[in-house]
Amino acid sequence: MSSKRIFVCADHGLAAIYFLQSDVIATLIEAGVEVVLLTDDALIDQIQQRFGRQGLVVEGLRLEQAKAYERTERPSLQWWLHFLRRAGASNRINLEAVDGFIGQVEDDAHAKRKALFPLMRMVIKILRNSWLIRRWLVRYQNRFNPNLYADLFEKYSPDLVIASTPGWRYDRYLLREAAARGLETAAVIVGWDNSSSYSLPGAPVDWISCWSELQKEELVLGADWPPERVNIGGIPSYDGYVRGEWLMARDEYFRLHNLDPNRKLISYASSFITFSPNIQNVEALARLVSEEKLSLPSQLLIRLHPTHFMETPRFAAERERVRELAAELPHVHVVEPVPLGEGGMSYYSGEDMPEKSSMMAYSDVMVTVYSTMVVEASLHGTPVISLCIDAPEGWPGKFTLPLTKIGGWPTHERYRESNAGREAQNEIELQAAINRYLDDSAADQHARKDFITRECTFTDGKAGVRTAEYLLALLN
Repeated sequence: MSSKRIFVCADHGLAAIYFLQSDVIATLIEAGVEVVLLTDDALIDQIQQRFGRQGLVVEGLRLEQAKAYERTERPSLQWWLHFLRRAGASNRINLEAVDGFIGQVEDDAHAKRKALFPLMRMVIKILRNSWLIRRWLVRYQNRFNPNLYADLFEKYSPDLVIASTPGWRYDRYLLREAAARGLETAAVIVGWDNSSSYSLPGAPVDWISCWSELQKEELVLGADWPPERVNIGGIPSYDGYVRGEWLMARDEYFRLHNLDPNRKLISYASSFITFSPNIQNVEALARLVSEEKLSLPSQLLIRLHPTHFMETPRFAAERERVRELAAELPHVHVVEPVPLGEGGMSYYSGEDMPEKSSMMAYSDVMVTVYSTMVVEASLHGTPVISLCIDAPEGWPGKFTLPLTKIGGWPTHERYRESNAGREAQNEIELQAAINRYLDDSAADQHARKDFITRECTFTDGKAGVRTAEYLLALLN
């Protein structure tokens, strides 16, 4: 085993948490495997400083070169293949989330692409009803292989190449090159909705590890994965929650955000920003808190979303409006995610885990829009409300999906049917839902535990070790 070497692709913050802040990579190294981590070039120094150890080598993923290849090598064909891959999962699973993506892409498309959408919707219908056509699409896209990593493959000669998606992101070029060289490939699922939202593989991948039987079913029925090649390993990123590793002391956390220890804490985690504004949700919560309309004196802590920090005027404007509310109203506070590297997605940072864990653990009620935090907060034992108030105007001139229309998305539907929390679609329902949990913090507690077991499978804090052991078995 000591001669084994693997590539691990962690191209953004969530993937870095999955591999580096869990026991996955540590367990691999302790088993005698050398790990070559490929990541965003801008993150190399930070990752080496934070996680550097014997047995771990960090290399750049060359994302700029990958983007340049995408822009210059038959860009229109690559774009459509990428679109059809994501849109064309089998209709044997719930595809409401995918349909939302299609609507957004069509609405935002330029005139030439928009003119092709009637044809492409016919192609999507064929894909969703034919596994042979889906297989053809997955194979056809592999012809786009820029061979960006030839020197790294020759230098390290990896025995296995692992990515945080089966080629859904720019990792597709690394995985395609690995497969072309005859190397074994594997992927892991890092996000709750990934298996229901991103559809077919973007590269040849031999094995995949997911959270639960629910995700496995989506992979097998929706994306034609052979069931014997899908592992259920839980979610390593949450091991730190289970073990309490990231939890700050309550008084320390309250001092950090100037919170009143004598008031109940209502937290709001912004979500679904690209599809809909969140400001209407924030304003409703702020009114209830600042005007003392809840059953117990409360305060509001608003967590901005990484998307709020993208260079997009509408997202930045909402960010500033939230900050203004916090400055204008009593008992309203803001917390901002910590960046790791450049770009909005890089705000999903490992540096942020103590903040997130403490916010969820010490909140009396957690409110969001069906984000992954309904799972994470439930894991902390915190009551959760999904708040879906429709924006009066939406995003002006941009695609907007009313929040009251998203309850049927796969993960959203499972949360609603679990009775692990509540959904509110207006301020009156929100007030009633918050008061219910303020008056009875144990309400829905058993349903929350059952929900977590179904979604995460393992809650013993050992998902990272379990997943690493699966990857080690693949090396044999």
